[in-house]
Amino acid sequence: MRDGDGTDSGDGGEVVVRKRRKGIYILPNLFTLAALFGGFYAIVMAIDGRFDMAAVGIFCAMVLDSLDGRVARMTNTQSAFGEQMDSLSDMVSFGAAPALISYVWALKGLGRWGWIAAFVYCACAALRLARFNVNTAVVDKRFFQGLPSPAAAALIAGFIWLLTENGLRGDGILELGPFNLAVPWVMFFLALYAGLTMVTNVPFYSFKDIQMKRSVPFVVTVLIVLGFGVVTIDPPIVMFGIFIVYGLSGYFVYARRKAMGQQTSVISTSTDEPDERGLHK
Repeated sequence: MRDGDGTDSGDGGEVVVRKRRKGIYILPNLFTLAALFGGFYAIVMAIDGRFDMAAVGIFCAMVLDSLDGRVARMTNTQSAFGEQMDSLSDMVSFGAAPALISYVWALKGLGRWGWIAAFVYCACAALRLARFNVNTAVVDKRFFQGLPSPAAAALIAGFIWLLTENGLRGDGILELGPFNLAVPWVMFFLALYAGLTMVTNVPFYSFKDIQMKRSVPFVVTVLIVLGFGVVTIDPPIVMFGIFIVYGLSGYFVYARRKAMGQQTSVISTSTDEPDERGLHK
């Protein structure tokens, strides 16, 4: 028979404790699944030849990926399941999807060199995500160890979006002043740069030390509004420009620390454990 405390009593008087079945928190995992859908949508759009929409799918996945961890903390619904789900979603949206899109769009024309570049990017994304998960407790939370996978994906997707919006195909020629560059080879080197930078020890600012709950001057709000306005002027070129700057910023931080004789590694430079275990690579 069932007692009032939720246990069962056997005929002999022994108490049998019934274990509750474990569940998952639906809210943060909905954001993670939505981010996964963004990556899947990007792959489908690339297969259909709609590369501008494929790039938009990657950027939407980035936004959703940045929200799941914050929603989990705000609602106190963090879980080990959510951490693993987030990593798997990131591998699809920021690892496999950009690699496949770049291959279908431009790298396919390079033959074996094209798929090698795509695979190097995809493999480096997997290595970067795995390293993040095992090092999350010992890395200074102010910096990422290597280029974050969403930012690497933004470099690939942003380049494709920018050229597609300007009428250039993946097999075309990019004219930069006196230089005429074959788009497939530009994509080749960009994929290698983004991929290999993910697995370096170069520090990239994480923005995790920004406290959203603190009060800020009114001018900060005005600047944020202006920032959104600038993005809407020409989203492809503005977004790609932002991530180009961010994709190079880590090397400037590394060079500055090296020149000043400071520690360049982000391992064990802080005694504070990162707030976002397993999230936001």
